[in-house]
Order: sequence, then C-alpha cells, then structure tokens
Amino acid sequence: MVDIRKMIRSFSYAFEGVVALFRYENNARFHLIAAFGVVLLGIVLGLERFEWALVAIVIGAVWAAEAFNTAIEKLCDLVSPDYHPQIKAAKDLAAAGVMITSVVAVVVGAIVFGGKLWCWFLNM
Repeated sequence: MVDIRKMIRSFSYAFEGVVALFRYENNARFHLIAAFGVVLLGIVLGLERFEWALVAIVIGAVWAAEAFNTAIEKLCDLVSPDYHPQIKAAKDLAAAGVMITSVVAVVVGAIVFGGKLWCWFLNM
C-alpha cells in the first residue's frame, strides 16, 4: 500500500530542495533565467509540440544536473572541508556533468531554433 502522508512529506522535501537550488546556487539561477528566455523565444517563434518536448527535456536535464552537482559538492564539503585530490576530482566530475548537459542543451537549442531564427531574420 502507498503511504500518502509519507509521499507528501517526500514531495515537500524535494520542493525545499528546488527552492534552495534556485535561491542559493548562482549557476542554477543563470540556467533558470536562460530557460525563461528560451521559453519566451519558443512562444515568439511558435514551436511545435515535439520541439517543446525537446526543449522541456533539455531544460529539465540541465536543472537536474545542477541539483546533482550541488548535492555532490555539499556532501564533499562536509566529508572533507580541507583540500583533497579525490574530493577535487569528484567535484570536477560533477561539474563536468553539468557542462556536458548544458552543451547538449545548446546543441538541441540550435537544432530547434536555428532554422526558425534563420527564416525569421530573412523575412524581416
């Protein structure tokens, strides 16, 4: 059986994490602002449903990568507040995950928006 109270409590913890992510993490705020810009551009250019789905997937992936990166960094800082090469490697790898996800999002954005922007500029 599903414990509804436990599930609601879990969702409330997750929501607290989302609020903390965008409240305290500079890079997450940057990605939030970028996502708003992308959504506005998508509205202006009239994206199709499939294009919206791709945009939503990569936006969510970048935000999730930021959340995982932040969690790993905070855990590393707790475990080893002083410099340690393995902690540095863990943090660098987590940051690389965000960067890779962000680059993929830019590529998807170029594919989705590129042709539409090109046509829009030609028709100006």
